[in-house]
Formats: sequence, structure tokens, C-alpha cells
Amino acid sequence: MLASARGVVHYHFSGIAGAGMNPLAQLMRARGHQVQGSDRSLDQGKNQEVATRLRRLGIDLRPHDGTAVAEGIDRFVYSTAVEADTPEMRAARALGIDLVPRPALLAEVVNAGQPGVAIAGTSGKSTVTGMLAWLLRQSGLPSTVLGGAALVREGTSGCFAAGPANGPVVVEACESDGTLIGYEPTIGLIHNISRDHAELMSLRAQFTAFARNCQRLFVNAGCPEAAALGRRLHAVSYGVAPDADAALEVLDVGPARARGMLKLRAGAVTLDLPQPGLHNLENAAAAAMIAVELGIDPDEVTGLLSLFPGVTRRFEIVGTTASGIRVVDDYAHNAEKLRAAVTTAQAGAERVIAIFQPHGFGPARFLRPELKTLLPTLLRPEDRFCYAEIFYAGGTVAKDISSRLLANDLPAETRCGYVANHEAARQWALDEARPGDTVLVMGARDPDLPRLARSILDSLARA
Repeated sequence: MLASARGVVHYHFSGIAGAGMNPLAQLMRARGHQVQGSDRSLDQGKNQEVATRLRRLGIDLRPHDGTAVAEGIDRFVYSTAVEADTPEMRAARALGIDLVPRPALLAEVVNAGQPGVAIAGTSGKSTVTGMLAWLLRQSGLPSTVLGGAALVREGTSGCFAAGPANGPVVVEACESDGTLIGYEPTIGLIHNISRDHAELMSLRAQFTAFARNCQRLFVNAGCPEAAALGRRLHAVSYGVAPDADAALEVLDVGPARARGMLKLRAGAVTLDLPQPGLHNLENAAAAAMIAVELGIDPDEVTGLLSLFPGVTRRFEIVGTTASGIRVVDDYAHNAEKLRAAVTTAQAGAERVIAIFQPHGFGPARFLRPELKTLLPTLLRPEDRFCYAEIFYAGGTVAKDISSRLLANDLPAETRCGYVANHEAARQWALDEARPGDTVLVMGARDPDLPRLARSILDSLARA
């Protein structure tokens, strides 16, 4: 049962500053519930923009040390990205409070949507959700949207809109913790399936269960895994495949804009995006299909997508110096995302100066063999690549791998660098970049990465 049907509920969000957590906290508050939360990053003085927004909504922020969890809390919502034995988790268990994983609460929201739309896939779902948020808002269709990344120039937190409880709900549905199977949406979309967070065999089982739970299913025909699943379940397909139900014709992928044509039964949608890259055309095709399904006219979709501001940290151009050095900030953190970001950067520059910070010790171990194979084939002889040290968010984890080991995995001809911190990364970029280059900063979870990209731009501008 959705929480709103139970009267006023007292929520505690453990890890409330997270990109997936704080939109949910905002939605519960907007629906009249009592909301409080805590986060290690807020205790460290980080994510203050998020903190300010939450406080303005009447959400009480507490220290992340266990003292905030007390009698009177009905539901304890936690991020599955955080270890299971925090002081807060122990306190919640001791008090017998209802423990709710963040994705389970998100599933409650989407399953109650009229209609509920779940955007799934191992890559691109934040951008697809952001595009849908833009189309729904600009077209005036009242909807609830919960995504993991904000639109450019609209802050640094998650994509959020609180629509009527009896209206459409669009959510970004993540597979990272195995909870994709809890969604039962009216409309489900599988944008792609590739090795990320888990091996393909495990992901196939999870996406199959999700697909079977969807009343209507859309799949990307350009992704072999998604297309095969779609054929078995008679889904509607879209993308760059000749047999797609909605074929995507690619006209241009950059370096400044991407253009294509999506052929729907309701009419053709011209895609003329301010963001480059084939992956962004595929993202736009997915968003356009769902938008038309929700009742937005194809011509209106065309016009609105041509003005799409982009999603933060998804090939976000931080700026360009007088000498033509472009600095780009990107959330890429797995093999396919790195491939998309680097190839898009390569399309607009003769040299790419790339910095990648793995987003945790576990992910670094998981990605190590793929990165060892991918990077030597992806990078051109003139490109430069540097590993920044692995991001540590706190907690009890095994620190048994380093980015120095990842750098040593690569052959000498790649000239892979290693830096221990952001200051060293800034200096490395300053030493390597030349006029006309693109400097590409990549990595997830670390809230200071956008600041690193900005500091690199400022340093290069002064050089």
C-alpha cells in the first residue's frame, strides 16, 4: 500500500542528500508527510545546496550518527549503496521501525501512478528521465518525475517534480541493487542491458522479471540484449535497427548537436538536440516515444527537444577557454558510459585529455578487467588518460585496490597517468592540455567532481 493511503507518515531518510534519495524525500514532504533525514556528506559540510533546498521544504536534517532515529518514526528509508551496519540502521532495527530500501519506496510511487512509467537500463536512464521531465513540464502536463540527475542550470541534485497523486508518474528505475523486480509499471522501458553492477546473467534475470511486470514494454532495438528480451515478450521496439517498430534514422552525431528522425505511427519526430553523440539520439528517441504515449503531440516533442538544456554531468560543457580548450564534466563510471563519453569527446577534438575517478573500491574491482581491455582500443595515440584515486564515501569497505594498479594495467604506449587527489588532477590537466583539446572529467558519486572540472577550466583560462 502506498504510504499516502495510510495518513500522515513520519519518515527518516538515511543518506538523504543522495541523488536518488532527496527527490523521494521531497515528494513525501509534498504529499503531506513528516520528513527528516541525515547524510554523512552533510556532516562533512558538503552538498549544502541540497541541504538548503530540503530545509526550505520543512525537512529536518539531523546528524548521521544514529541519534536521529527514535520512537515515533514510522518508516526508515535507506540507500542500498550504503553498508548495512551503520549506527542508524542498528538503531532502526532495535526500535522495530519499518525498514524500506529506497527503490522499494520508489516502486510504491510508480506502481500507484496513473499511468506509472519506469525507465530502466544500465546506461542513459537519467538522461531519458530528464528529457521526459522537460517535455512534461514544458508541455504543461502535470506529472510526478523522480530522476537521478537535475537539468542543467537547475541545481546539482536529482530531477524532481511533484504532480498530482492521481496523475502520471515517471521514475528512473535502477538495477544496481537487484530491486528492479519490484516495479509494476503501466509503461516500462528498457534502454539497454550491459555489464554494470553485476554480471550479464544476473542482469538478464532481473530485467526479464521487470519486463514481465510491465503492462506495456518498450525496448531499444539497437541494444542486442534489450532487443532479444523484447522479441520474446512482444515489446514495442525503437532505435537504430531496420526492423524496429519505431526506426531511428541518424543524420548527425556532432560535434555540437545530434540530429535524427524517429518514425512513429503517430507521426515522425525530428530530433535536433543541443547535445552531441549517438547515445543522446537514442536517449531522445526513448523519451519521445514515451512522451507521445503520454499524449504529447509529436510536433511539440520536436520543438521542445531542440531546446533541451541537458542533464547535469552528462557530457555537460563547463566552458571553453580563449585558446579553444573545452572542459566537459560527465558521470561516466562503467565501460559503456566511458565509451560513450570518450567517443563523443573525440568527435569534437583532435586530442582528448581524460580524467577518470572510479566511484568505489567494489566498482573498481568489478570494472578492472573491462577497463584493461577497453581503454587501449578506445584511446587514440594522441589522447591522454589519467586515473584519479578511487573515491571513498566513508564506511567500512575493503581498500584492497588502488587507481595506481588500474593505471599499471595499461600498456606503456597509452601513457596513462595517476593522481592521488583532485589538486594533482587539476595540475595534470594543466600540464597536458593544449589549444583545441577537450578535457573530459569522468566519475560518479563524488560531489566534488563538478568543482574539479570548474577549477581545471579556471586554471586553463589563466594559463
